[in-house]
This record gives sequence, C-alpha cells and structure tokens, in this order.
Amino acid sequence: MGPGPGPEHIRRWESGALAHAVSDPFGQGPVPWLRGSETYFDDTGQVVPWYVDPAVPASAQGSPRIPGRIPGPRPASGAGGPRSADDVRRQIKGFVSTGAVAPGGAVDFHVTVDPPQEFSVDVYRIGHYDGDGAAKITTSPRLSGIVQPPPLTADRTVSCHHWWLSWRLQVPSYWNVGAYVAVLTTADGYRSHVPFTVRDRHPADLLLLLPDITWQAYNLYPEDGRTGASLYHAWDEEGRLLGEADAATTVSFDRPYAGAGLPLHVGHAYDFIRWAERYGYDLAYADARDLHAGHVDPTRYRGLVFPGHDEYWSTTMRRTVELARDSGTSLVFLSANSLYWQVELGPSPSGVPSRLLTCRKRKGPGRPVLWREIGRAEQQLVGIQYAGRVPEPHPLIVRNADHWLWEATGAGEGEGIEGLVAGEADRYFPRTPLPRHEDRILLAHSPYRDGEGVLRHQETSLYRAPSGALVFASGTFAWSPALDRPGHVDSRVQRATANLLDRICKRD
Repeated sequence: MGPGPGPEHIRRWESGALAHAVSDPFGQGPVPWLRGSETYFDDTGQVVPWYVDPAVPASAQGSPRIPGRIPGPRPASGAGGPRSADDVRRQIKGFVSTGAVAPGGAVDFHVTVDPPQEFSVDVYRIGHYDGDGAAKITTSPRLSGIVQPPPLTADRTVSCHHWWLSWRLQVPSYWNVGAYVAVLTTADGYRSHVPFTVRDRHPADLLLLLPDITWQAYNLYPEDGRTGASLYHAWDEEGRLLGEADAATTVSFDRPYAGAGLPLHVGHAYDFIRWAERYGYDLAYADARDLHAGHVDPTRYRGLVFPGHDEYWSTTMRRTVELARDSGTSLVFLSANSLYWQVELGPSPSGVPSRLLTCRKRKGPGRPVLWREIGRAEQQLVGIQYAGRVPEPHPLIVRNADHWLWEATGAGEGEGIEGLVAGEADRYFPRTPLPRHEDRILLAHSPYRDGEGVLRHQETSLYRAPSGALVFASGTFAWSPALDRPGHVDSRVQRATANLLDRICKRD
C-alpha cells in the first residue's frame, strides 16, 4: 500500500463506513437508524455522516473551524476491548468469494491483516435468541494473517479477487439456514465483519431474500478518500467524494464492505429476521443472486419476503418473481424503492459467475436502465413505486382501518403511527399501469415534506393477483425497524405484519 492520505484525511475516514452510517451490532449497539439521505456534504465537498459530533469552536480546538468532527473508533467493551478496523490502515478486512452456501458446503474467506499477525473468526447467526439478536455458532482456530495486495482498479471498478485464500469454513450439515456474520478479530484487537448466507432446498412457508445486489451497489470500499467507488460515489484526487456522474458503472463482489464490514441497510433485514424467528415463522433463506442464478425455486414457497432496501434487480430476477406471483406465491416488500434499477450480473476475471454488478444509469449510449423508462414500471409488480426521499420522519396515516391487515392493531382511521414514514417513500402513480388484480387497496396515505419543502405523500399497498397471491408493499424504509429495533418498535406494525404473514402462510 502506497503513502496514505494526510493526517486530516485519516482522521476524517478512520471511523469507517461514514458515507453509509453503518456500525458494529455486536457489542457496540444496533446498526444506527439512518435519517434522511445516505450522505451530507460540507462546503468543501467532504462527506459528513448524520451522526457527526457538533462542531468544536475554532477557539477551543486551536485550528480553523471544520463542519463536523468524525468520532474515532470506540472500544466494544472497556478500554482494552476490540476496535473497529478502517479502510485507510486496513488493520483487518475480508470478504467471502462464495455466494450463499448449503449446509455441507464451504465458505472461502479472503482476509488482509496489517501489520501481519494472527487473527480469529467468530461466526454468528442472526436471530432472536432471547433478545440477544445473534448467537455465536463457531470460532476458527488462530489463523496467520498477511498483508494482501492493494485492490485492483479499472474504470472505477475495485476488486480484490487476487487476494489469497485465508480460511475455508466447512459448513456442517446440521447448521441451520440463515443470515450469518463472521467477526474477524486481530491479536491486537481490531475487528471487522463479513456477512454470508446459508441456504438449502428444504421447503418452508416463507423464503427470505437478502438484498446482496443492492448492498454491493452502495459499497464504497475502500472508503479511504482515494480508491473506493460504488454505483453512487467515487473520490477525486483531493479526497473529495464525487457523485453518480463520476461513480463506477461496474462494482465487484470480490471486496470487503466499507468501514465496519457490514452493508448499508443490513439492519433492516436483521430486524425482520429477529422478529420473525421470535414468533416461529417457517423461514428459508437465500440471496438476491440466488434468485438471479436459479438456485432457488420461489414457486415452492407460500410467500417471498423482501425485508430491506432492494433497489437493483436483473431481468431474470424480475421474471422469476413475476412467475412466482402468477403461480400463487405471495410477495412481501417491507421497504421502499424496490425494483428501481435494471442491472446485469457478470463473471469475475477468473470466470466465477455473478461476481460483477453493472448498472450504467445515465452514462453513455445504450438503453435506459430505470424499469419505469422501458415500459415496465415497478408499480406493475409491486403495486406502488418510488416517489422520493423523506428528509425527516413523518407519521404513517392509517387508511381503510377496517381492513384485515389492521385487525387487532388498535389503529383507527386517520391515526398516525409516528416516525414510520422515513428514509424513502413509495406511492401509487395514477398514470402508471397497475398489475392485473382481483382486488386492491391502499392501507396508508401519509403526507410529508420533501427536501425542497414540497408536500408529498406516501402510500402502503396490498393487492390480490388473479392467482390468489397477495402482494404487499409497505412504501417506507421504517417498516422493518418497527418490528424489532430498539427505539423503533411499534406493536401496531408488528400485529399488522403478523396478520399479513399468517394469512399468506395459511393461504387464506
């Protein structure tokens, strides 16, 4: 690794994943709630996360005033506890070169450790676990860590596919399917994370689809002020964060996630998982890339659950989900802005399929990549579609309170559920075609102000397809956090979600 940025840049970026506001849920508290847009910019073009400390007056700090001070890594437990690794010094960072695996399969970890030293891997499974949120499943032996080569870059695409294999985890046949997180810890106490999924082909009522394609689209690794790029951002030579016009058009799965090693919005999926497993729903698990590659047959399930922000879909994913709906499989979209960009998945330089994600957006010649611009608006599947950002949380205003979804929730007509319209919002577009349906209803109509102060509205939708499948769309980022995130739990949302899933699982 060549000379790094100056001390000021290191200080600004060392807390990791600043543009995405993701932190460590194991020992340092839950993934923080993201208010408003993913990034804020100061007048120099530097990104400032929503959780920056208040500016310290210049007179107090003896230097020119800066818009915000980035907090440094915090110990997980006491002064001598683990510290978060960062993308500048790369104390420890890693990724898996395999997608979701079945019990009996293997997960290949590629890890860099600087300075070279021993490290260990603790593997957790996400679930309720009496309120703990995760349970440790296994621990690796002490492993020898090396400094892997710097990431390779080509046309803003960053890849670490040339890193040596560090550890192969053989998944025992008795492991439960689910969402897992590997916690990497060096001998001197630095830590980062690597998420992965264990799936199998056994039948279940509900198939949970983790949005790994959207996670990778937002991944800015390495978030070092120089090299990293996502489909949203890249850096210029001065360490300023650039926008979409200068971002990558192709990103690689062969690299760690920025900062703490956990994707943007990963907490939304974990919120749903904890709640659903607490109440005993029969879940199978898969990644979005499994849907793309045909590794799962969604028609075998009573419902597909999309628990978090799921913005990037390939043509194959959409076709497969449409066929599932038309075969009677219900769809549950618990976030907003689903199915927005059309993407392509390609092989890595070594030929491993589905390791490169491409979305040209509005750059250069070629066909449009917004689904709504090619006559296949997301509303034609989801029932509503993306309307815009919600800068500050607003109440979700209940509509049609006598509908079975709101039964036993205590929610009355026109009642507001505080803070439930947040992040981004969907609504019904009257001039956009609807999907074929037997019946359709809007279950919320919620006014909010956008970033320009213009009055907009959010809606929550439910329709029944001719096959009998139910298609629910919450129309807000805040639905999953209301199920099981401390400080955001709402019993009305919990009950409404249970009403929906119970009806799907019983095929009523």
